[in-house]
Amino acid sequence: MAYQPESTKKTKDQAPPPKDIWFHQLSWVVLILIFAYSWSNMRSEPSLKLAYSEFKSELQKDNIEAIRIREERISGTFRTPYIPANQLKSSQLGQSYARFYTILPPIDDEYLMKAIESHQISFEAESSKPSFWLNLLAAMIPWVLLIVFFGYTSHVFRHSMNGKGMFSFSKSKAKHYSADNIKERFKDVAGLDNAKLDLKEVIEFLSHPEKYRKLGARIPKGILMMGPPGCGKTLLAKATAGEAGVPFFSVTGSEFIEMYVGVGASRVRDMFQSARKQSPALIFIDEIDSIGRVRGTGLGGGHDEREQTLNQILAEMDGFNSDEAVVVLAATNRPDTLDPALLRPGRFDRKLVLELPQNKARLEILSVHTREKPLDKDVDLQNIAESTVGLSGADLANLVNEAALHAARENKASIDQADFDFARDKVALGSESGEILTEPERKRIAYHECGHAILALLLPEVDPLKKISIIPRGRALGITEQAPQQDRHNFTAKFLKNHLCILLGGRCAEQLIFNELSSGAADDIKRANELARRMAAEWGMSTALSVMNMQQEETHPFLGKEMSLNRHFSEHYAKKLDDEVMKLLKEAEEKACETLKANRDKLERLASELLNQETLNRAQIDALFSK
Repeated sequence: MAYQPESTKKTKDQAPPPKDIWFHQLSWVVLILIFAYSWSNMRSEPSLKLAYSEFKSELQKDNIEAIRIREERISGTFRTPYIPANQLKSSQLGQSYARFYTILPPIDDEYLMKAIESHQISFEAESSKPSFWLNLLAAMIPWVLLIVFFGYTSHVFRHSMNGKGMFSFSKSKAKHYSADNIKERFKDVAGLDNAKLDLKEVIEFLSHPEKYRKLGARIPKGILMMGPPGCGKTLLAKATAGEAGVPFFSVTGSEFIEMYVGVGASRVRDMFQSARKQSPALIFIDEIDSIGRVRGTGLGGGHDEREQTLNQILAEMDGFNSDEAVVVLAATNRPDTLDPALLRPGRFDRKLVLELPQNKARLEILSVHTREKPLDKDVDLQNIAESTVGLSGADLANLVNEAALHAARENKASIDQADFDFARDKVALGSESGEILTEPERKRIAYHECGHAILALLLPEVDPLKKISIIPRGRALGITEQAPQQDRHNFTAKFLKNHLCILLGGRCAEQLIFNELSSGAADDIKRANELARRMAAEWGMSTALSVMNMQQEETHPFLGKEMSLNRHFSEHYAKKLDDEVMKLLKEAEEKACETLKANRDKLERLASELLNQETLNRAQIDALFSK
């Protein structure tokens, strides 16, 4: 935030702007008049409506003190308080009245004036025609009060909604950043080199649109960024606007949707209109899948608010003229749910796939997030990058922050390697849960984890073993960690079959040592079944099914996978698929059990050491078996 001189800073005691002073004063005057009028009515005594006969009776009794006649209405006061006859008959004393009014009958009463004069009653008559100004004032007062009331409420709403007015829900909620307020640049976005190359052309067009117009070139109207959560889509969009030096409009798809029908389409129109006025400009729609899902599914009908909003986005992107330098960037992690009309040329012409960072990109991301933090000399960012395969950019930023928090808790002057190891375990494996296990449970968990570890040590072409632990973390009571030496893009059948053996190794170890199984292998069995099914159905690693693809397709992904799975093979082949999955699992289980049985001494030695130490890293395991 820029520095603001003391004389210009707003304080709680600062007077309202001059243009609002008259409004506040008028509001106070009106409120005081309303209060005075209400108070006078509350203070005035109630009047009793008398029948004309009762009025004449009281007149004859000389109980009338004063009379005022106006047209057919006679009002006045009693000499002594009057109690109605119907209340006198009740057991309790009723209310007495000092004032009254009655209505003259349509016939002339010649004795009325004689009775008034004979009893010497104070008499006053008013004109039946009030003045013009009085009538005008009486007619204007209700309208003045209504105008002041609505003006005051509008004033309050306008100030509470930052000056947008009380009906501003149809205005766009996009955050607007001017070119000077965007500090992010491509140097702040580590990795994503291919995406940056594709976006540099867009930056050049936004910076120098005339260069392309002279050659008749047409820049893509929209660019869709697809990738898993946390891979830097939002940061890359903002850095693109920063590099181009143009205004940036940022909005999430959910901000278009409200309970009022048509609000989403109105907000889309307002946002694109604002961007056109400030062109060249960049619009960024995050999580576009929340409004850009496939239409025509019967959910909400053709008038569904999401469909209306999507239709308006399609119309606005088609409405760009060739001289309007406005580019739309959108981000999603579910591209399979998007409507085909969004993806056709002329709307989102280009698709950028942002994958999880590889080894080099992870090192760059760690360097960006640690450049302003004090690091100890023993910190090896290259080693940390190699041990964080599968983590996104957001995960790596969280890892660095967790390391800094741990160093602060330990009262250290800098962040050392131990802090990063602690943070990596916390991010990748979860926090220590502090569960207190009984001795039989600790022993069973130790043999279970050692079953995984022995197979990871002995089987070829598998990810190297890094650590085993029986300290509960998250929902896991024990952990066996394998760290790949490099990023993998392809998996061989031998690697996957050995991985199946490792997954089932804990179960086999329990059967071998205790001659009894437990529920601790539930997650291992689930993962093994999923892997075996993909091997047989998708990757052609089954002799019986060969290259037949038996993957179940999702026709409408946003309805939910369980509801929308579409099977395109017969029951005969479904039975074959189940048989092949079972065959792969059985072969892996038999191989795991035979390997553990042949190396039972190593299993028991490793389990005994794990029970003593609770956590063993790869160096400790190698030292144990080297003896």
